[in-house]
Parts: sequence; C-alpha cells; structure tokens
Amino acid sequence: MAERESKVAKTAGGNNAFHNFHNDFTHIADPNERRRLALAEIDKAPFGWYHVRACVVAGVGFFTDSYDIFVVSMLTIMLGIVYYGDSKGKLPTSSDNAVKLSTSAGTVIGQLGFGMLADMVGRKRMYGLELIVIIFATLAQALSSGSPACSIIGVIIFWRVLMGVGIGGDYPLSSIITSEFATTRWRGAMMGAVFAMQGIGQLVGALVMLFLTLGFKNQLKGSADIAHCTGTCQVAVDKMWRTLVGFGAVPACIALYYRLTIPETPRYTFDVARDVEKADDDVKAYVNGKAEGKPDEVARAEAQVVARENLQVPKASFRDFCRHYSQLKNFLLILGTAGSWFCLDVAYYGLSLNNGTILEAIGYSTKNANNVYEFLYNTAVGNVIIVLAGAVPGYWVSVATIDTFGRKPIQLMGFTILTILFIVMGFAYHKLSSNGLLAIYVLAQFFFNFGPNTTTFIVPGEVFPTRYRSTSHGISAASGKIGSIIGQGAISTLRTHGATADNAAPWLDHVLEIYALFMLLGCFTTLLIPETARKTLEELSGEDDYATGTHAPRSIDDEESNVAKGEPQA
Repeated sequence: MAERESKVAKTAGGNNAFHNFHNDFTHIADPNERRRLALAEIDKAPFGWYHVRACVVAGVGFFTDSYDIFVVSMLTIMLGIVYYGDSKGKLPTSSDNAVKLSTSAGTVIGQLGFGMLADMVGRKRMYGLELIVIIFATLAQALSSGSPACSIIGVIIFWRVLMGVGIGGDYPLSSIITSEFATTRWRGAMMGAVFAMQGIGQLVGALVMLFLTLGFKNQLKGSADIAHCTGTCQVAVDKMWRTLVGFGAVPACIALYYRLTIPETPRYTFDVARDVEKADDDVKAYVNGKAEGKPDEVARAEAQVVARENLQVPKASFRDFCRHYSQLKNFLLILGTAGSWFCLDVAYYGLSLNNGTILEAIGYSTKNANNVYEFLYNTAVGNVIIVLAGAVPGYWVSVATIDTFGRKPIQLMGFTILTILFIVMGFAYHKLSSNGLLAIYVLAQFFFNFGPNTTTFIVPGEVFPTRYRSTSHGISAASGKIGSIIGQGAISTLRTHGATADNAAPWLDHVLEIYALFMLLGCFTTLLIPETARKTLEELSGEDDYATGTHAPRSIDDEESNVAKGEPQA
C-alpha cells in the first residue's frame, strides 16, 4: 500500500488567470496532510498578478451580467418609442414590468440550477457554460423582431428569461471560484473587486446609450417628443436599442476562453471529488498560470481509493445536506444570508431597474427637453450621473475597506443609513426639490454598494462548507432575485396608482416608504451572519480541524458506508 500511495500523478488544467496547486505536494502520500498544505498554500500566498487575472476573468462576467440587467431601464423607453407610438411612445405598464421582471425570473432558475450542479459535478465543468448561454441569448435578443403571430415584447421576454438563466449561474460560480482561490488576507477585496465590475457594467451601459444618442442626433432632433417619433427617428431608435443590447455580448466573448480552461478549485477536488492527485496539481496551475503534465489515471484511481478510506472531510450527500441545515446554527446562517439578500434586492432592483422612470419623476430626464434627442440624452446623462456619483464609488470603497472594517459592520451600516435615506425621501417627497431628491437618490446608490449589495454577495461565498458552498450561495442569491421580483412586480408598480396625465407616479413616495421597511428588516437579518474577515474558509465553515490537521471525530459516521453501498451523492 505504501508503494501505491507514493505514486502521484500530474494532471492537466490551468491558464494565466487560475493557478493549479496540485503538483506542489505530489511527494506527500497522506491525503489529509496534502490537503492541509495545499490549502495553506492558497490561504497564505502573497497577493500577485495571478490574483488580479483571476479577478478580471471572473469580473468580466459580472460586467456583462450588470450591463445586460440594468440597460433594461433605457431599453423599455426605446421599445415604447419604436413599437407603441399609438400609446404616446410609452410601453404599457404591464409590458414594461414583464420585460424588467423576465431577467430576474430566469436568474432565479440559473442561481439554483447552476449552484447545485457546481457542487454535484464541479466548478470547472460548469464555469463558462453560463457565459455561452448569456452570449447566445443576448445576440438573439438584439436580432429579435415581432410578427403578426408574436409580439416583439413576447420575443424579448423569452430571450431575457434565457439570458437570466446564464446570469444567474454566474452569481454562485464567480463568487465561490474567486473565494476558493483567494488568499485569506485579501479574499474580501478580491471578491469585492469581482462584484464591483457590476458598477462598471452599469456605467458602460449608460455611456453606450449616451454615445448612441449622440450618433443619431440628427435623426432624433426632427421629432418634437417621443409620441411623434416616426420615420427616420423611429428607425434610429430601433437601431439604438439593438446595438445597446447586442454590445453586452462583446466582453463575454473575450472572457469565454479563460473560463472554459480554468482548473478545478483545489477545495472542491479535495473535499467533494476526493481526488488528491488532481487537487495538488490545481494548486500549482493557479500560481504558475500553466498546465503541468498529464494525468496518470491508474495512479489517480489508486489515490482516490486511499482518500476514500483516509480523508477526514465529510462526504457530500442529500442526507448530509438535510442533516447539516437541520442544525439551528446552520439554518440561521443561511436564513441570515438569504434574508439579507432578499431585503436588499426588494429596494435595490425596484429602484435601479427604474432609473429612467425615477429621473423622469423627479423632473430630470424631461427637464427642458424640446425633442426626442434631448429626452434620450438627458436620460442617458442622468444614468451616468447616478452611476458615477453613487454606484461606482460605493463599490470600490467597499473593496478598499472590506478586509479592514469587516463584512458585517459594513452591511449593518449600509442597511441603517439606507433606512434613514428612504424614510427621508419617502415622507418628505413632496417637500424636497428635484435636486434634493436626486442628491438623496445618489446617496442611496452609494450606500447600497458601500453596504449590503456588496456584502450579501461576498458572505455566502465564505461561510458555507465546500461541499455545499455553491448550492447555498445559489439559494441565497435566488432569495435576492425573488425579492427583486417582488420589489419590481408588486411594490414598484404601486407608483402608478391613481396616475394622471400630469403625474405618472403619484404613489412613488409610498413606494419609497415601503422600501425603508425592508431596509430596516435587513438590519435584523444581518445580525444572523458572522464576521468573516481574515478567517480561512475551513474555519468559517466548521472544517478548521480538517484544514489544520487536527482531525476531529467525523460529523457523519455513516457516510463511508453509504458510499460503499452506492448511495447517490448530492
């Protein structure tokens, strides 16, 4: 047996963004010791260019996700101009909400589906597939057209649901892959930097809209308002929305190669696949940025037999999953991450998906607009102002401070300040000037992102055990998207209650008051999560004994017998 254990194979996999750590420890036979050393290599590694590359590859996906999600506030305005001239150039409220909600509906499916699959078959096998779905659905959406049998709105909704499935898959995959490859000291900043690309995506979306408006200036200036945008004006706007949507596929195509060629994360390979041969090689590939050797399948099979008998990490199974979350502390933990994300997204998406409407309600986008060009130009500039003044700085302040201040204090502070801002904006809505409302709205965007919008993404990628990390992150993220559906579909629509020709959103103040209540609830759900800064993933998930080599008694003493009997794994 000793001779068999000493045979250690190298495996393929790895690129310039993701180092493969496996072969650093091929000379060590004991699987528990090799696991401990390999994970320590990742946790204690100095911050280097391979960390930056990893953040960029994962971040480009979030750039695409954000771009595709948030351009919808400008997309619906243009769809109304092109296809609903008979309704004064505006989409019916039901169609407007359906287009905006369609992506979130697909995202829920993607978060749950890709989250579970990444735990079942591996991160590597799933990473990149979600980007292919996004690219295909984005291009199909940009080329959509209506017909006598099918309205353009129905076609766009279909493709946006499919696009949402891909976007949903990116949430758990990008989070946990970055988390499992990150150094402990800067894990929060790395995950935050990936998520901060959401702000860059929002900014680029607004800028693309601005440049398109400038490019079609002559065609747009000829129409006095959106209700009379016909002929060349209508054709110009039709070209604009297709270009705006289609541009979202460009960065996704750039990142696709790197996603398809990453190595499996060592934590998954050790703890779930229990393939100690490949896990060590994955560690080395991540640091060196290149593949090292080819797998010796015989030696790998022999090592897997040894690992199955000796590796001291609990085996994933449906029974173990139920048992894990039947414990009160674990249930409260996922309640805290899912509940916080739910409360956040009710307000965050309810507002962000309606940036154009909000700007119009406070008198910015239509202020002194004498033609369609000025109307669309002001809408685009208003979105740029909101993103640059609030969203982008908020993201990067979080990146700079999250490993110093901690996740929990930032999230609690954000929810508290947002509660106050929404109370002021809601109850004093009719007493504040349009400039005052815009200032508070920008502040709210800042504290969304220097607050719970960033931390609710990071914490679920850290606190759960490796064998259920992706599934648990997917559950938490899906809870957020369900919140966004409620915020947009059930609460935000109340703004039009009692609408008149002079006031299209008479209940907007009450909607803001409802959002304040959800921000207050978020303060309480935050109390259920732990502080995760500067702690290893094994320490946070209760697997510290395995990581440090002091093997505690198995938490599930019958899993090995289950495997021997051939019971299915989760």
